[in-house]
Amino acid sequence: MREYLLTLCITAAVTYLLTGPVRKFAIVAGAMPEIRARDVHREPTPRLGGIAMFFGLCAGLLVADHLTNLNTLFENSNEPRALLSGAALIWLIGVLDDKFEIDALIKLGGQMIAAGVMVMQGLTILWLPIPGVGSVALTQWQGTLLTVALVVITINAVNFVDGLDGLAAGMVCIAAAAFFLYAYRIWYSYGIEAAAPATLFAAILMGMCLGFLPHNMHPARVFMGDSGSMLIGLVLAAGAISVTGQVDPDALKLFAGSEKEAVHQTVPVYIPLLLPLTIIAVPAADLILAIVRRTWRGQSPFAADRGHLHHRLLEIGHSHSRAVLIMYFWSALIAFGALAYSVNSASMWIVLGVVFLSTIGLVLLLLPRFTPRAPRWAEAFVPPRYRRRRASEEAEAAEAPESAAETDVQAAEGPRGPVSEDRTPVAAGVSGVNGASAVGPRARLADRSRPR
Repeated sequence: MREYLLTLCITAAVTYLLTGPVRKFAIVAGAMPEIRARDVHREPTPRLGGIAMFFGLCAGLLVADHLTNLNTLFENSNEPRALLSGAALIWLIGVLDDKFEIDALIKLGGQMIAAGVMVMQGLTILWLPIPGVGSVALTQWQGTLLTVALVVITINAVNFVDGLDGLAAGMVCIAAAAFFLYAYRIWYSYGIEAAAPATLFAAILMGMCLGFLPHNMHPARVFMGDSGSMLIGLVLAAGAISVTGQVDPDALKLFAGSEKEAVHQTVPVYIPLLLPLTIIAVPAADLILAIVRRTWRGQSPFAADRGHLHHRLLEIGHSHSRAVLIMYFWSALIAFGALAYSVNSASMWIVLGVVFLSTIGLVLLLLPRFTPRAPRWAEAFVPPRYRRRRASEEAEAAEAPESAAETDVQAAEGPRGPVSEDRTPVAAGVSGVNGASAVGPRARLADRSRPR
C-alpha cells in the first residue's frame, strides 16, 4: 500500500507543479478559444491542462518501475507499456484538438487507434464472467471489438461531462478511488497478481486528478481540454479492462463447487467492473441522453449543445459550485455503493443506506435556492455567504433592491439607447485573462431551444 501511495503522491505533485507553466505556455501558444454559446465561463481560459496530466502519468509509471514491489509488475506484464502507448497517442490527438479543434470523426478514429494499440500490446479482454454460464473465452476479434468499444465509450463519457470547473477531474477521481479499493482488495486479499496493473492504474489516475484539481476548481485558471479528458477516460477504461478481462473469477475461490456456481455467486463482485459505465454511471447517462436528444432533433450525435446534466442544474437555479458538488455526490453514491455491494451483497443495510442517501440527493436537487446558515460560533470558519445577517445588514438589504433596480435601468439604456441582451463573445487574448468561470444570471445564458 505504501508504494501505491508514494506513486499517487509523486503523480499528484508532478501534475500540480507542471500545471502552472503549462497554463502560461497555453496562453503564449494561443490555446484559448473564444467563448462559445454553450460555454458557461465568461472569459477566455487557457486549455492544454492535459499536458501536465500526461507528464504526471509518465512520472508515476517511472517511479513505480523503480520501486521494489512494483518493479516485478513491469517485468511480468506488458500492460503498463500498453497503457503508456495508448495514452501518448490519445494525448497527442487531444493537444491538436485543443489548439486547432479537429473534426469529431477524426477524434473518434484516433480513439479507436489508441485502443487498438493497447490491444496489440496485450491490454485486452480475454474472457467474461457471465452468470449461470461461467467464464466465456472470447476470440481475438471479439475481445478486440469489445475492448475498443469500452475504451471509446468511456473516453467520450468523460469528455461529455467536462463542462464545469473541476467536474470531470473530481468525478473521475471519485471513480478511481472506488476502483482502487476494489482492485487492491483482489490483489492483496486474494493474492491475484493479475489485478496489480489495475491497482497501479487507479492510483496514478487519482494522482493525476488530485494534482490538477487545485488549478481547475471554480473559478478555473486552466482547463484540461480534450488532451486531459480523453486521457483520464482512457486510463480509467484501461484499468477496468485489465481487471475484468484478465482476472480469472475461479481464481478467487470464494465458493466451493463448479466454476459456473462460483461465477454466479460472485456476480456482485464483477458488476462494478464488467463495464466501466457502472463506475462512471453519471457521465454515461449524460452521454446516452445527449445522443438521444441530438438524434431526436435531427442533429449529429457529435453536435455540441447546452442540454447536459450540469447545464440543467445551472438552469434550475443551482450555483456553479453546488452543481459540481451535486454531481460529485451522485458519482460517489453510485461508485462506493457498488463497491460496498460487491464486498457484502447479502447486507440489507447497504441497500437501505443507498436509498437514504439517494433521498438526500433528491432533496438537494429540489432546493436550488436554499443556502445553509452556520451557527454563530462557527461563522469565523465559513465563507461570508453562509453567515447569518445582523439586523443592520437586513435593513440595508431591504433598501438595496430599489437602488439596484434604478441602476439596472440606467445601465440597460446606456448613453446611446438600450443595449442588446445577446451576449457578445469575448475575443481570446492575453490581456484580461484570469481564468474566471463565474456564471451570470439565468437571463444571460443562451436559450437551448434556439437553433445553432
